Amino acid sequence: MSTPLVPGHRKARGAPMGDFWRQAHWFYRALFLGLALLFLFVRLLPLGSEPGALPGPDLILCVIMAWIIRRPDYLPMPLILIVLLAEDLILMRPPGLWTAIVILTTEFLRGRMILTRELSFAVEWALVTGLMVLSMLVYRLVLGITMVPQPPFGFAAVQLLWSIACYPLVVGASRLIIDLRKPATGEVDDYGRRL
Repeated sequence: MSTPLVPGHRKARGAPMGDFWRQAHWFYRALFLGLALLFLFVRLLPLGSEPGALPGPDLILCVIMAWIIRRPDYLPMPLILIVLLAEDLILMRPPGLWTAIVILTTEFLRGRMILTRELSFAVEWALVTGLMVLSMLVYRLVLGITMVPQPPFGFAAVQLLWSIACYPLVVGASRLIIDLRKPATGEVDDYGRRL
């Protein structure tokens, strides 16, 4: 009887290579790439480009933060680096600066997975808010020191506030639509490693 093709299916040790693509982390990585491309495409559309228009949230950042706290094994650092570096180049930001800041932030969260697993959502949201604010301030500080032109502070602040406000929606959608949740104590990944 064939193995069902479903996210989250636990592969037995010694299963054939055909099961390689059936592992849940490949599904979520492909989904993340698709979402990143979709969000980037929407940002490139000439919507709200007239003077005085409000910026939208950074949904890619929200997804990265929400997924790293829940299942860091689904978003390896090289995947985040590729997506954010491509975003830097396409949006004509200083290549690598925002990427480096976000990777440092995600690695900080990845290293505290056991702690973040126990946080209530209110504390998690406060933690993510603090990290988003800190990331934005560091980004603007580096751009200011190097005298690189940057958007007005008010524009960046509005985008940050939108991102913070959208974070609970991203978390809720991830849980309801694709069942992305924090691992339970003692849960193991596709390789039998404790999460």
